[in-house]
Amino acid sequence: MAKEQNMISPFEDSQIRSINGNRVISYGTSSYGYDVRCADEFKIFTNINSSTVDPKNFDSESFVDFKGKICIIPPNSFALARTVEFFRIPRSTLTVCLGKSTYARCGIIVNVTPLEPEWEGNVTLEFSNTTPLPAKIYAEEGCAQMIFFESDEDCEKSYLDRDGKYQGQIGVTLPRT
Repeated sequence: MAKEQNMISPFEDSQIRSINGNRVISYGTSSYGYDVRCADEFKIFTNINSSTVDPKNFDSESFVDFKGKICIIPPNSFALARTVEFFRIPRSTLTVCLGKSTYARCGIIVNVTPLEPEWEGNVTLEFSNTTPLPAKIYAEEGCAQMIFFESDEDCEKSYLDRDGKYQGQIGVTLPRT
């Protein structure tokens, strides 16, 4: 379904576990889903300005931008990233993003989020470091799994119909109201 409907770009039709003989956190097609990669663009949360976290008025100065192959998340903090893959969700499909167990077993949690019917864009990912130690996130490697739920019929009102605020997002996208 994903390949035929151009739902995921770029699309790996098998599960990749190594590149040039080096082991990586797997990505690509899995049994009943798709393991996505995070790109090398990160926004790392910092409390340098002693701001209050407010989803209605988020202070973008609370992040430090970082570009690189390995992102270090401070203890008890988080970072935002985006998927390498661009998604186009069909009207009859709901997609749920789940964290990969490799990260979860290290205390690094990927926030669970839905991709609604007819949403498209890069997925903004949130990595929470729940540990008292710095944590590594590897760019261009697997970080979360997308699970697809296809209905027998199209939804009555899609994300596109509602003019959703995150429609067509490219790159790491901060909270909007």
